Amino acid sequence: MGLLAAFVGYASSFAIVLSGLTAAGASNQQAAVGLFFATLGMGVCSVWLALATRTPAAVAWSTPGAAFLASTQVLPGGFAEASGAFILCAGLIIVTGFVPVLSRLVAAIPKQVASALLAGVLLNLCFAPALSLGTIPMLVLPIMVCWLLGLIWNKLAAMPFAVIAFIIVLLFVVDAESAATEVLPSGVQMLSPLTPLFTFQALISISLPLYLVTMAGQNIPGFTLLELNEYSVDRPALMKRTGLVSLFIAPFGAITVNMSAITAAMMCGDDAGRDPSKRYWAAATSGVVYIALAFASGTITQVASQAPAGLITAVAGLALIPALVASISTAFSKSQQLEAPALTFLIAASGMTLFGISGAFWGVVAGVIIWSLKRIRPQS
Repeated sequence: MGLLAAFVGYASSFAIVLSGLTAAGASNQQAAVGLFFATLGMGVCSVWLALATRTPAAVAWSTPGAAFLASTQVLPGGFAEASGAFILCAGLIIVTGFVPVLSRLVAAIPKQVASALLAGVLLNLCFAPALSLGTIPMLVLPIMVCWLLGLIWNKLAAMPFAVIAFIIVLLFVVDAESAATEVLPSGVQMLSPLTPLFTFQALISISLPLYLVTMAGQNIPGFTLLELNEYSVDRPALMKRTGLVSLFIAPFGAITVNMSAITAAMMCGDDAGRDPSKRYWAAATSGVVYIALAFASGTITQVASQAPAGLITAVAGLALIPALVASISTAFSKSQQLEAPALTFLIAASGMTLFGISGAFWGVVAGVIIWSLKRIRPQS
């Protein structure tokens, strides 16, 4: 189950991470290094948490965070400024572990508003399969068909099927000699971090929204899933550890790592062993697999960079459709409070900026204000 969870977790989201890093201004080499350290951090943290807590505490990179990056404009300082934003986000997660009131403040954001933020962040990337189908139909259609077949058979098989189809398509369209060129720098270069650039604009436009979607979309559901399966969860300790690992990998352009709900669900069930007290070995095994997959980051990034424009984002968009559907359903689940999530969703999805600050931040502000006002003065 650990092997399967790692494969599903990686195959369903590596394209999203690459899209996010590239959209944030990373070159092919920087994206390869960022993917390497994000995968390595995910693996190390998975092993660490599983063995330290004796629970199937699954770890993933911030998939909604990567989708958010893919929907934003490149910062004036380029990828160095984005790296600084990743460091600040990791710092916020660590501080949350030491100051639980911050976690309660995030949890106090209405679930509908938080879900609307996530839906707005995901929307533009979810357009990619349809847009690419209109421009490169013969390449995208086989991937979509395989995704649908996998979805009909088992929803966890949808993205692995799509990735296999993606690889087969690439065999026909990518120059094998060019794709074989190694993109990952040498060991010395790889261990040389970027010189991060810290700005107030990056803090508000990137770090804070990345922190919010990571907490609301990943950490809180991950904690809740473990608790529902009757595992003891020390939330502050887990946030400190995932934040610490995120802080170490952020200078290399790696996205935040956090708790996972999807892969944790796979490793909390009977398929991971009849004895619940031993299921943590599945999480530890998934971590070992992630560490091994990290060393394929250079090849994966190089092959992806050789793919026709729009193909990699189409795969990423397919992976996010279930999350988009779930977040929209939750956002508009309360009929008395539709305006707040609607405005949050529209502002976050619009790609607008105000005073140099991204729409994701303003969407949350507008949603919380409207939600609070309607609670003070409910309409009949």
